[in-house]
Amino acid sequence: MQLRWAFIVVFLSLALQHAIARDGGVPVVEKGVIDLRNIDLNNNTVKLNGNWGFFWERLLSPADTALTPPAFIRFPSRWGKVSVDGHSIPSQGYATYTLTVLLPRNRPQLALLVPDVYCSHRLYINGVLRAESGSPDSVKEKAIPFWTTQTIVLPTGPDTLHFVFHTANFWHRKGGAYKEFVIGEKQSLILKHQRNRAYDLLLAGCLFMGGLFFFGFFTYGTRDKAILFFALFCVIYSYRMIGTSLYVLHSVFPNLSWFFTIRLEYLSLTLAVAFFAKYFQRLYPEDTHKFIVNLVVWYCLGYSLVVLVTPTIVFTKGITVFLSVMFFYIAFALFICIRAVKFKRVGAVFALLSCGVMLLVFLSINLHYFGFANADRFVVFIGYVLFFFLQSLVLSHRFAYTMRKAATDAQEGLRAKSEFLSTMSHEIRTPLNVVIGMAHLLLRNEPRKDQEKNLNVLLFSANNLLGIVNDILDYNKMEAGKINFERVPMDIAGIARNIINGLESKATEKKISLTLEADDRLTRKVMGDPTRTSQVIYNLVHNAIKFTEDGSVTLQVITETISDTHATITVRVVDTGIGIPPEKQQLIFERFTQADSSTSRSYGGTGLGLAISKRILELQDVPLRLESETGKGSVFYFTQTFTLSQEPVNTEEPVLKAPTNEKLLEGVSILVVEDNPFNVMVAQSLLERSGAVIDVASNGEEALAKVAPGKYKLILMDLNMPVMDGFEATRQLRARGVRLPIIALTASLPSEVEADVQRAGLTGIVVKPFNPDELFRVIMANLGREYEG
Repeated sequence: MQLRWAFIVVFLSLALQHAIARDGGVPVVEKGVIDLRNIDLNNNTVKLNGNWGFFWERLLSPADTALTPPAFIRFPSRWGKVSVDGHSIPSQGYATYTLTVLLPRNRPQLALLVPDVYCSHRLYINGVLRAESGSPDSVKEKAIPFWTTQTIVLPTGPDTLHFVFHTANFWHRKGGAYKEFVIGEKQSLILKHQRNRAYDLLLAGCLFMGGLFFFGFFTYGTRDKAILFFALFCVIYSYRMIGTSLYVLHSVFPNLSWFFTIRLEYLSLTLAVAFFAKYFQRLYPEDTHKFIVNLVVWYCLGYSLVVLVTPTIVFTKGITVFLSVMFFYIAFALFICIRAVKFKRVGAVFALLSCGVMLLVFLSINLHYFGFANADRFVVFIGYVLFFFLQSLVLSHRFAYTMRKAATDAQEGLRAKSEFLSTMSHEIRTPLNVVIGMAHLLLRNEPRKDQEKNLNVLLFSANNLLGIVNDILDYNKMEAGKINFERVPMDIAGIARNIINGLESKATEKKISLTLEADDRLTRKVMGDPTRTSQVIYNLVHNAIKFTEDGSVTLQVITETISDTHATITVRVVDTGIGIPPEKQQLIFERFTQADSSTSRSYGGTGLGLAISKRILELQDVPLRLESETGKGSVFYFTQTFTLSQEPVNTEEPVLKAPTNEKLLEGVSILVVEDNPFNVMVAQSLLERSGAVIDVASNGEEALAKVAPGKYKLILMDLNMPVMDGFEATRQLRARGVRLPIIALTASLPSEVEADVQRAGLTGIVVKPFNPDELFRVIMANLGREYEG
């Protein structure tokens, strides 16, 4: 790939060298006459170079030139570098040039290319005014400068053409003619001129639109300053395509002020170099010498200020020094690119190639500018296009690299966030286990009524905090794409009854009715995830209760359609609460958001419940819908199609009762392996109240030392402990042949540790903070006994 681009650069270099080679073997003007009578002008164009007649500080009419013998001067040549009759010609002044052109009799229709000169001209051919740019005059105040390039059609009759060419310069440091007049067949000469204009317009359009594209890229993309500086460079430099050389812009707008356009011409170069310098500094900051870049930039800005505030005769004198600075910086940029390639920076090879191309292009243009050689416009055009293309590749590689890095950083950030939330969950759940456990213990000690009320408030607040932690973790898992759905038989009506029973006390506290309406057509369980389904319905019902002050909340489970294999069920939660304005009905489904900032202060909550419910349903391709009217209430509902299982639903739900047997673990020896003394105290108090005999180890290593055959019936094993964690301790116990039940006590979510728990050989999981009934239920199940909580 790199060799291919290197070949292109070498090819372009050879083409440029060919383009700037001098022409030879063509007629030249001798003593004001050029003889083209033996030239086939059908297939050739001729540059009218040589010794023209010259009258210094005289603007002669065509008739007067025949009366006065002229001096002769090389054309084109800049005043200030030539002399006539031993007298040096200054840069400022006015003069008349004369030329006689002898044409062949058999010739095609001819045209003449008349370029700009310093700084105004007027051309007569056979006494008729044929071309004019500005207005040359012998008095500065009457003269008007202007630059443009014209192609004029020559008269067809006479075989001899007499040129009288007036020019005047009072405003520029350079004077006289510096570009060739070219004569040739009309169609080919005009076509070539139009083609060159098209190159300039196309380049200007490409650079300008490319600059706007990259500016938009910067504004709505990565905010990369390198892209911004390149965009500014393209936009500013695009003016040089139409405001210099052929001066296409001047042809389109002939009334433009020369004093304005020449400042634009100079500023487009000085500012472009400044932005290009800043672009390369931002592109490869590690390889760029900041002092040199700043020096170049400040020089460009300083010279720009001179261009703005001084007369043209002043600031045009500084262009040679500026061009030297420009070439120096291009060479320096080439050095930067070589270093960037050496250190394998992003897009460095393309940057190096583009700098090489630009150096050749500028070399060709400036050799032409100083009169040393001619530059082929097509080759220059290709050079500019190649430069822009290579720079686009540099920025594309840079953008792609930035996007990949941003994606990697985002993934790392998401992973770090997940780990942080998991760690925080563990750290919060551990003390919450003590709070909730102690509240349960105190409630079982038959407290006074006022104490019972305070303990219930404490337990409610602790459970509320636990719910918030669980919500945040759930949403984080959904964002990370780590949520999985089970497909097991579940009874939706039974789930709904349990939720109503569990939230009935909340509704009673607010003095609103909470009812369930479930039809009995569904006699078989459906396949789904009971945990996630319960979470969705619970969030919707809990949310309805929270925002309802008077009236009722109704949970409806409606069987829409049923077949032998599938059932379509609609779950609706209807409330008579505050309602939601239409403009905020989508807002409430956003995370951490409620319909009004005052809502969270009045009703509390994180605003995650609805977002979690909506996301759970969306992951199953089920939309959560809302109908609401402010002040009258809301209806949240979803419709989901389930596969029917062969398992029948339970027609009677067990009634939850308080423990009937306080000594259900009488004589059962249990080893509690836990490093937190408060958690030990809670577990020990609960288990000893049930008759269990408790022994304690503070880490896995102590547990290994204490376990002996027949000593314990069961082990409660914390998973995260110093010295030796619960996983390693369990693995070593299983390796020793210990087969007694080992139950994991963990503040992590079951989904986070379930696989490791199974691999280590643990037989069950109890999540902290645990409800005593849940702890006893798992213990009894592992002991092979039944438990009624």
